[in-house]
Amino acid sequence: MAKLQIDSKLRLNSGYNIPMLGYGVYQTPAAQATEVTSHAIQSGYLHVDSATAYRNEQASAAGMLHGGKTLSIPREELFFTSKVPPKSINYKDAKRCVDESLKVTGLDYIDLYLLHAPYGGKEGRLGAWKALVEAVQEGKVRSIGVSNYGVHHLDELENWQKEQPDSKAAGVLSVNQVELHPWLARKDIVEWCNKRNVVLEAYSPLVRNTRADDPLLAPLMKKYNKSAAQILLRWGLQKGFVILPKSVTPSRIEENRDIFDFELTDDDMKGLDTGKYEPCAWDPTTAGLDK
Repeated sequence: MAKLQIDSKLRLNSGYNIPMLGYGVYQTPAAQATEVTSHAIQSGYLHVDSATAYRNEQASAAGMLHGGKTLSIPREELFFTSKVPPKSINYKDAKRCVDESLKVTGLDYIDLYLLHAPYGGKEGRLGAWKALVEAVQEGKVRSIGVSNYGVHHLDELENWQKEQPDSKAAGVLSVNQVELHPWLARKDIVEWCNKRNVVLEAYSPLVRNTRADDPLLAPLMKKYNKSAAQILLRWGLQKGFVILPKSVTPSRIEENRDIFDFELTDDDMKGLDTGKYEPCAWDPTTAGLDK
């Protein structure tokens, strides 16, 4: 991989590029979201990850645009994500969600739209996916993907795609967004996605600050004079993931950005391979296909 920089991007299967450093707004109150998202953009972020369920789409999109306008960043260089809520994973509701996201954000298009979880049963999941495919065809969304999909969910979608009469009807899977960090490396999901050039987005890359004092990180913090958060984020980048750190504190937003002036060695990366499966958030990847 080329030397990573703050504006490094990955090419999606859709043909568009996604910035590897994203700014997450999960649980960010709408009253704060505009200000902190604008600060993130003015600090060098180009990518904002929101969702209908976060109830801050309008505010975070406004902050992204404000920050971009302040720095004269064209809209085409900014990247905005939203998601179909878990309880709306079906064709009709997914169609409605896309239209509502466009309405509340005022954006001409959404860069990436995801199915937030593999719920709704087979009919619901595939119906919601079809709605996203149509949103791309209609120019409402540029790239589409899924979130919290395990290998069995991914296989279901891929098998359905292969059954479609043409690629336009099948759609293009660009992203799977899941919880990823050294205590949840998800090798099976990562392998599936890597084989198909599906980009992995890492949410909760900071393990919700539950590992800041972990002895595994202490030597690396000392070696590189970096915080635990910076070590974890750098790990994600070097794994080839899009990372989505979240903070409402300006200094932390900036700290999470400052991860491009050092590089973990191969031995460092191997030392962070814990082999553990310890989610810090919900884990729909294990849900059955009937959920």
